[in-house]
Amino acid sequence: MTVANDGELRAVYAPPAPRAAQKVLDHLDVHCRNFIGLSPFCVLSSSDASGHADASPRGDPPGFVKVLDEKTLLLPDRPGNNQVDSLQNVVENPGVGLLFFVPGMNETLRVKGKAEITTDPELLDPLTVSGRPPRSGLKVVVEEAFLHCGRALIRGRIWDSDAQIDRSSYPTYGQVLADQIAGADARAIDADEDEANRERLY
Repeated sequence: MTVANDGELRAVYAPPAPRAAQKVLDHLDVHCRNFIGLSPFCVLSSSDASGHADASPRGDPPGFVKVLDEKTLLLPDRPGNNQVDSLQNVVENPGVGLLFFVPGMNETLRVKGKAEITTDPELLDPLTVSGRPPRSGLKVVVEEAFLHCGRALIRGRIWDSDAQIDRSSYPTYGQVLADQIAGADARAIDADEDEANRERLY
């Protein structure tokens, strides 16, 4: 059976615990700000005007997402493949979600809000790493923020070292792309990625 409306969905699930709604804030309190300050990694979700969704990983030294005030975040955009999927989405639809991770913690922090792209040097220059400021940043006005329980990461054993795979059990990035792109050279792609990871992170 396909669930088609809220009534059918609620027939499957019990009512949420009262604290599930009570914990949702409309701003970043001291605990949210501290969590973001500890986080070296987050996932940015966005969608275009037609509702086509995307999720993009973002990582940097802990605290790379700056809390400008209790309602505003600034997320730097670092060098990548210049496809700018998330930024194009924000141009069409400012609604975004952020999921923050802290290594060793099973809880995550969820933030929802409206984003705009800024190229203001006054905002971006303090986010400089290795002498290179970001080309742009996402300025996010926070609408909701809350701590998410740790059960998903516990089930997934994300931080357990003995849960890590033997890396040789999955092809390299270059090998995957060579299988997907006609004429692509796996060794050349892997060599280019290795060089980029060494010399062009910023």
